[in-house]
Amino acid sequence: MQSHHVIKKPLHTEKSVTDIRANNRYHFEVDLRATKNDIRRAVEQLFPGVKVVSVKTQQIGGKQRRTGWVRGHTRDWKKALVTLRAGDTINIGY
Repeated sequence: MQSHHVIKKPLHTEKSVTDIRANNRYHFEVDLRATKNDIRRAVEQLFPGVKVVSVKTQQIGGKQRRTGWVRGHTRDWKKALVTLRAGDTINIGY
Protein backbone atom coordinates (compact mmCIF):
# COMPACT_ATOMS: atom_id res chain seq x y z
CA MET A 1 0.00 0.00 0.00
CA GLN A 2 1.35 3.44 -0.90
CA SER A 3 1.98 6.04 1.80
CA HIS A 4 -0.66 8.49 0.61
CA HIS A 5 -3.26 5.69 0.66
CA VAL A 6 -2.41 4.61 4.21
CA ILE A 7 -2.96 8.00 5.88
CA LYS A 8 -6.27 9.53 4.87
CA LYS A 9 -6.27 12.73 6.94
CA PRO A 10 -5.11 14.22 10.23
CA LEU A 11 -7.76 14.46 12.94
CA HIS A 12 -8.38 17.93 14.31
CA THR A 13 -10.17 17.68 17.66
CA GLU A 14 -9.69 19.34 21.01
CA LYS A 15 -8.16 16.14 22.38
CA SER A 16 -5.76 15.75 19.44
CA VAL A 17 -4.48 19.33 19.76
CA THR A 18 -3.91 18.81 23.51
CA ASP A 19 -2.14 15.51 22.79
CA ILE A 20 0.19 17.21 20.26
CA ARG A 21 1.19 19.89 22.76
CA ALA A 22 1.54 17.60 25.79
CA ASN A 23 2.88 14.31 24.38
CA ASN A 24 4.05 15.06 20.80
CA ARG A 25 1.41 12.52 19.65
CA TYR A 26 -0.48 13.07 16.38
CA HIS A 27 -3.86 11.58 15.47
CA PHE A 28 -4.61 10.36 11.94
CA GLU A 29 -7.46 8.60 10.19
CA VAL A 30 -5.91 5.64 8.38
CA ASP A 31 -6.98 2.86 6.04
CA LEU A 32 -8.73 -0.06 7.76
CA ARG A 33 -6.24 -2.55 6.29
CA ALA A 34 -3.12 -0.61 7.40
CA THR A 35 -0.83 -2.20 9.97
CA LYS A 36 1.29 -0.37 12.53
CA ASN A 37 4.39 -0.87 10.38
CA ASP A 38 2.56 0.53 7.33
CA ILE A 39 1.54 3.60 9.34
CA ARG A 40 5.09 4.10 10.69
CA ARG A 41 6.58 3.91 7.17
CA ALA A 42 3.93 6.22 5.71
CA VAL A 43 4.47 8.96 8.32
CA GLU A 44 8.26 8.83 7.92
CA GLN A 45 7.96 9.00 4.11
CA LEU A 46 5.32 11.74 3.93
CA PHE A 47 7.05 13.93 6.51
CA PRO A 48 10.83 13.72 5.92
CA GLY A 49 13.11 14.12 8.93
CA VAL A 50 10.54 12.76 11.37
CA LYS A 51 11.21 9.63 13.48
CA VAL A 52 8.23 7.66 14.81
CA VAL A 53 8.66 6.28 18.33
CA SER A 54 5.37 4.37 18.67
CA VAL A 55 2.07 3.76 16.91
CA LYS A 56 -1.20 2.87 18.62
CA THR A 57 -4.33 2.05 16.63
CA GLN A 58 -8.05 1.94 17.36
CA GLN A 59 -10.83 0.58 15.19
CA ILE A 60 -13.95 2.70 15.51
CA GLY A 61 -17.20 0.94 14.64
CA GLY A 62 -19.88 2.81 12.74
CA LYS A 63 -23.09 3.86 14.45
CA GLN A 64 -26.67 3.30 13.45
CA ARG A 65 -28.44 6.41 12.17
CA ARG A 66 -32.05 7.01 11.23
CA THR A 67 -33.74 9.71 9.19
CA GLY A 68 -37.50 9.25 9.24
CA TRP A 69 -38.22 5.67 8.17
CA VAL A 70 -34.83 5.12 6.60
CA ARG A 71 -32.26 3.30 8.72
CA GLY A 72 -28.61 3.55 7.91
CA HIS A 73 -25.16 2.96 9.28
CA THR A 74 -22.12 5.21 9.36
CA ARG A 75 -18.88 3.72 8.13
CA ASP A 76 -16.26 1.94 10.23
CA TRP A 77 -12.88 3.64 10.42
CA LYS A 78 -9.46 3.33 12.00
CA LYS A 79 -7.57 5.88 14.09
CA ALA A 80 -3.80 5.92 14.58
CA LEU A 81 -2.02 7.69 17.45
CA VAL A 82 1.56 8.35 16.29
CA THR A 83 4.15 9.44 18.87
CA LEU A 84 7.19 11.24 17.47
CA ARG A 85 10.73 11.59 18.79
CA ALA A 86 11.24 14.56 21.13
CA GLY A 87 11.88 17.71 19.11
CA ASP A 88 10.22 16.45 15.90
CA THR A 89 7.06 18.17 14.69
CA ILE A 90 4.68 17.84 11.78
CA ASN A 91 3.11 20.94 10.26
CA ILE A 92 -0.47 19.85 9.56
CA GLY A 93 -2.04 23.29 9.61
CA TYR A 94 -2.76 23.93 13.31
